[in-house]
Order: sequence, then structure tokens, then C-alpha cells
Amino acid sequence: MKEYRTINKIAGPLVFVEKTEPVAYQELVNVVLFDGTIKRGQVLDTSDELVVVQIFETTTGIGRDSGIRFTGETIKMPVGKDMLGRILSGGGKPIDGGPEIVPEKRLDITGAAINPYARGMPADFIQTGISTIDGTNTLVRGQKLPIFSGAGLPHNNVALQIARQAKVPGSTESFAVVFAAMGITKEEANYFMQDFERTGALERAVVFLNLADDPAVERIITPRLALTTAEYLAFELGMHVLVILTDMTNYCEALRQIGAAREEVPGRRGYPGYMYTDLACIYERAGMIKGQKGSVTQIPILTMPGDDITHPIPDLTGYITEGQIVVNRELHRKGIYPPINVLPSLSRLMNLGIGKGHTREDHKKVSDQMYAGYAEGNDLRGLVAIVGKDALSERDRLLLEFADLFENRFVRQGYDEDRTIEDTLNLGWELLSSLPVEQLTRIDRDLINKYHPKLKAGAKKE
Repeated sequence: MKEYRTINKIAGPLVFVEKTEPVAYQELVNVVLFDGTIKRGQVLDTSDELVVVQIFETTTGIGRDSGIRFTGETIKMPVGKDMLGRILSGGGKPIDGGPEIVPEKRLDITGAAINPYARGMPADFIQTGISTIDGTNTLVRGQKLPIFSGAGLPHNNVALQIARQAKVPGSTESFAVVFAAMGITKEEANYFMQDFERTGALERAVVFLNLADDPAVERIITPRLALTTAEYLAFELGMHVLVILTDMTNYCEALRQIGAAREEVPGRRGYPGYMYTDLACIYERAGMIKGQKGSVTQIPILTMPGDDITHPIPDLTGYITEGQIVVNRELHRKGIYPPINVLPSLSRLMNLGIGKGHTREDHKKVSDQMYAGYAEGNDLRGLVAIVGKDALSERDRLLLEFADLFENRFVRQGYDEDRTIEDTLNLGWELLSSLPVEQLTRIDRDLINKYHPKLKAGAKKE
């Protein structure tokens, strides 16, 4: 292996090397310091004159006299069945005090693109136990459904609750969770580890933790390591895998930091122009393959800077993914958990995974009716602030009360409360029974007769 001592410049996490033989993009690099210490890096850019290497650790101690060795390999993730129940660093090293992972395979972390023709159609309902997701923004196997949140909101608690409770009702197939946290504090990392161990969710999970003081470069590879692990569990072991990535905003900040070090021409708000492509390379690794048993479902979580849903990160994410779950600051101020606002939330694949044979025949109609009632009641709150409650009609008063009921009974639930889809739909009917039957215009009459609590009670008496 040749060693080059032609370092031209060091900028942030980047080392610029001159006069090399042709090297490959993403090739692994060993940097040999004067005392024999070896630091690892990866080729970020290559040309006839210059090779740019990003270092996975700090560049402290690297000088012009340091040796550069190109290994001819790319980053590979060691994977095996015994990964379940393990907690790993953002670079894939065990940090739970357990032994090193004995790999059955070593897979390239960039993954293999799924041929669109080979993709299976998502159709199986995943129950998260959270009514605002299961009832009105249903998650389906193979879907990518992000959670849009804001700084200081309890999105991490929501993520842990989903990781703990997610299941496919009535299915005996193996289900696993891959949880990757990027740019988190040590306190948050300890909280995640304690929660996984306390609830027993760790037994079926693989956890990757990248801390805020870890190098930005490591943050770039963490989601790729997690997704490579998920693809192995799904497509080689036949498991159904839910991947939770938090926080994608920290990932994008790392992209911007490295782009600035490379002196790239910035795009919107200083983020790289290729950020859309980069995010797509991560999100599009969710899905199902025809003829394969397993599936990869993704829930990326991101904090919107300034609660701005038009910010480049949520904006580009929304273009790539199949909907979004929006965590709302106003609901959080009211003390409602989980503070998920169903009005701007959307699951584009919801209709494929609900209804007879999936959840229940009344699911779609109940969801539409609750959404319509809550939207109208929420709008009336603005009117009440101007004209007062006394100016409202009887119908409007009922809708206003329904909006409060919806937030306090349907949206609000306990951190450890795991509602079945039947619990969620029955609760929806209970709330809708506070409105006159003639106002339930989005539900067929035969469904009203079958599920409406008051009509069911009347039929039983007769």
C-alpha cells in the first residue's frame, strides 16, 4: 500500500491531498500521524490534481508530514443476527459494554437501489398505539412518513413510544426496530438507553447513537449504517423493520458544515444544492420488494427551525416522503401529549392500509368525519374571539365543543398508553355521538346504525 505525504491543506474535517494515483469516490483512507497513530477517513471528492478526504475524527495532530494511505475499500457495515438488542455508536461500534459484533456479512452502507418495477405496493397497517397516527394518518408497511416537530417539543418521546408499541395486529411475522439518533446530547442518549432497557423494547431493536460532540462526518454515515442494518434484517432475514431517524435537521446541518469546508457554492439558506438528492438517497431506501418477505418502513423526525414548515429541510422532505405528521406547539402549551395536529398532517398511503380486511370497514368514514368536525370547530375558535360565544348558532356551539373534546380525549393520551385500532375507532364514535346524527354527513347510514353508540344501545333494548 502506497503512502503519500502530499497534504496541501487542512480545512475543518477535510484534508486535501495532491499528486496521487487515481482513487475511487468514497474509498476508505488511513491517515498515519508522526507518532504512528492512525485516523480513518473517506474520499469525498477526487480529480486529476487533488483528492479531498473527510476525516471521521478530529483533524488534530494531522500535519503536512502525515502519511495518506488509500485502502481501495468503501465503508462496510458488519451485520448479523446477534445485532438485535445492541446499542452502537454513530460509527457502528458497540457502546453497551457487550462484545464486538461477529459479522455474518459486511455490506456496503450506500445500499442498493430498489428497482421501481420490483417494488411491492404497501398495504399492511402498522399499529403505533397512538390514535392521531393510527386513526387519522395511518402508517403502512413500506411507507416513509416523517414527523415534523420544533425545538423543545416532545418528538423524542413520541419516537420512543412508537418504537416501543409498533406492531402489525394479528401478524406472527418477526418485527424489529432500528433506531438512529444523530447529534443528540449525552443526557438524551442516556434517556434513550434507559427507556429502551426499562420497557424491554431493546430486545427487538438495534440502536445507533451519534452524540453532538462526535464529528459531523460521522453524522453523515449514521443513517446509512442504520438503513444497511435494516435492509439486512428485512431482505435477508425476512423481518419487517421500522426505522426511526432523529433528528434529520442535525444531519442536514452536518451536510452544510462539510459543504462550507469544501467551499461549495451554497444553495437555499446555505445548505448544499445537492441536499434534495442526498435526502432522497436515504428516504428512498424504505419499501417492499415483490417476492421478498421483509419490508423497511421509515419514520424520519426533524425539527423545523423557527417552526417554519417552508424551511428547506421539511420542504424537501415533504417532496420525497409520503405525507407528514406535524407536532404542534400550541397543543403542547395546553399540556396535551402527544401534541400532534391532525389538520396539517397527512398520510398519502393511508387508504391502502385501512378498511375491511385491514383495520375496520368504518375507518375511513370515521376519520373523515372527525377531521371535518375538528377543522370546523377549530375555525370557530377564531370567530368566538371576535364575536363571543353567545353569537354562535346551536350547531356551531356543538362543533366548538367537539373540537375541545377531540383534543382532550382523542389527541391526548398517556406516554405508556397503547391503544388498539378498535379502541381508537370506538373512541372516535364516542366523540361523534356528541353531534346530532344528521350532522354526520360523511358516514353512510348503515355504518351509523351499526357503530353509533346511541343507536347500538337502542337496538339492543328493542
